[in-house]
Amino acid sequence: MSTERTSDSPGDILIVDDIPENLHLLARILSDAGHRVRPTTDGQLALDAVRVDPPDLVVLDVKMPGMDGFEVCRRLKAHEGSREVPVIFVSALNESVSKIDGFEAGGVDYITKPFEPNEVVARVKIHLTLRRLQAALERQNRELENRVLERTADLVAANRELKTQMVERERALEERTRLATAIEQSAEGILITDREGTIQYVNPAFERISGYAREEAVGQNPRILKSGRQTAQFYEELWKTITRGEVWTGHIINKRKDGTLYEQDATISPVRNLSGEITNFVSVKRDVTREVELEAQLRQAQKMEAIGQLAGGVAHDFNNILTAILGNAELVRNGMEKNLPRDYQLLSDLAQIDHAAQRAATLTRQLLAFSRRQVFSPVVLDLNRLLTDMEKMLRPLIREDIKLEMVCASDVSCVCADAAQLEQVVVNLVVNARDAMPEGGALTLETNNATLDADYVALHAEARAGQHVMVAVSDTGMGMDTETRRRAFEPFYTTKQLGEGTGLGLAMVHGIVRQSGGHITVYSEPGQGTTFRVYLPAAVGVAATEVPSGTRELSRGGHETILMCEDDRNVREATCRTLEAGGYTVLAAESAESALRMATEHVGRIQLLLTDVIMPGMNGRQLADALLATGRETRVLYVSGYTDNVISHHGVLEEGVEFLEKPFTSGKLLRRIREVLDPPRSETRAS
Repeated sequence: MSTERTSDSPGDILIVDDIPENLHLLARILSDAGHRVRPTTDGQLALDAVRVDPPDLVVLDVKMPGMDGFEVCRRLKAHEGSREVPVIFVSALNESVSKIDGFEAGGVDYITKPFEPNEVVARVKIHLTLRRLQAALERQNRELENRVLERTADLVAANRELKTQMVERERALEERTRLATAIEQSAEGILITDREGTIQYVNPAFERISGYAREEAVGQNPRILKSGRQTAQFYEELWKTITRGEVWTGHIINKRKDGTLYEQDATISPVRNLSGEITNFVSVKRDVTREVELEAQLRQAQKMEAIGQLAGGVAHDFNNILTAILGNAELVRNGMEKNLPRDYQLLSDLAQIDHAAQRAATLTRQLLAFSRRQVFSPVVLDLNRLLTDMEKMLRPLIREDIKLEMVCASDVSCVCADAAQLEQVVVNLVVNARDAMPEGGALTLETNNATLDADYVALHAEARAGQHVMVAVSDTGMGMDTETRRRAFEPFYTTKQLGEGTGLGLAMVHGIVRQSGGHITVYSEPGQGTTFRVYLPAAVGVAATEVPSGTRELSRGGHETILMCEDDRNVREATCRTLEAGGYTVLAAESAESALRMATEHVGRIQLLLTDVIMPGMNGRQLADALLATGRETRVLYVSGYTDNVISHHGVLEEGVEFLEKPFTSGKLLRRIREVLDPPRSETRAS
């Protein structure tokens, strides 16, 4: 390597990259900058070339077949003739551990692909200059040593002192180089100002985070980043702290050059000279915008989970009350209709009671859906077929001034979900879209396959990586502001007028989607419409299940003996009267222990155990297991408004379990009993 080159002279550069395109690009960039370029595609060839004719600098790829860049560098540094040749790594590996490995192997710099040509040229120039400065220092040192050797013994002491100074000078230069490299490559934004607060230096991370180039920031005051989210007192306290010579730490919301806001954890420290006077301030800021967003999502999820637990418990007790109301109202109505003359006013009053109870039952179902505690029976579904079958039902829900369009991808995978509940999701989103377009517009239902990758999951706390099927419902309506969009899935939150909605529709949608293992997002801008996207895990390679749609038989009674266990007295009495009116012999028990005694004392056959699921002491599942363990051939029908995973796993019914959801009408109860008692039963269902 020539020692006569100045800091501006072109260098002799060896480029090592196994990809011809990358090799050609780097060679072109550096040759255009005036350097002599020696390209090679293999680590061993590079080692041989360096040992024959050491270059001024090596630009080295990391990932190469055979011998990787780190090993090539280590071997260069182990060889006497190439130990001082600086090595710059160029790689697509952007992890911190890869950069650390590069510096530990002996590299002086690490450039991440893709790169800017100017950046490569600049960094090469810096390290060529440092190398030549080092060589110049070494040459001067040798010259001084030769001169000292020629002088008299009286100059030996002076020579030793001079050598010591040179070593210290070289050490200081190395330390400064390391410090400059660390600051330049730091992931945190670093900003240095003078005593008055004028920016003197910013590192590349500051440029990337703030959007301001170095030349735009230097000479300015840090107030160019002010977002308006902090008070004047906030900045006054900050300035007082650092001018007193103390370190300030805190959280700041700043504004990028493009106007978007970002959040940072900052440390601002005073810098003193040898006299102890403050000369500068250095600010180190870490961008925590993503962490803050994820923390907010986690808090929201925890809040929704807590509300869901409360809602599930309330719905359980409320369903018992509604079951008693509906059962007794129906018994009274049936009794009145058999007796003449009829009291039509009382019948009308009973109809109002029944209507109110049904509305309350709908509310509890929504609460259970939101809290992810309703029982659902998932099957493999073809979403395109489901939406096509629903189209005739959806069109009457929207007005004539709204255009409905279905955009279904032809290769959409199947999903595993409860068909009825998925229909509820679609209907609620469609009705929401309709209400958002009071003057008409366009409503689009779309399906497609989607892959949620690690980057997406990192930004969405509820999402899971993998193959999904996306169902989107879009409208051209009034849209939502930021606050409305943030609270869209909260229970009882609504922007509608009093009496126009409960605020549970979207909460129920969120609960069903989450219980199905999915994820839902909303994108909306005021005046620009809204798009809800539902992502459900794909059931790849599984054929869709045919969902039966046949008409139900009329409710009818029977003659069998039924052992009924229900701890709520009102529900027990109403159910018992309904069953006896249907012709059944009923053994009514208020607890599981009482039911087992009745079964032991009963002489004849018990064809059906009708039991609540959640009861004090022994639950319904334990009662059924104990009864069947006696050898009785008894069928079991569970009833509950809230199963608490006793007969299900996270709401999914166990195989072979028969279930009836509270609240229920007399007709629904009698019909469900016949479905359980009358063989053959081709499949297990839940009502």
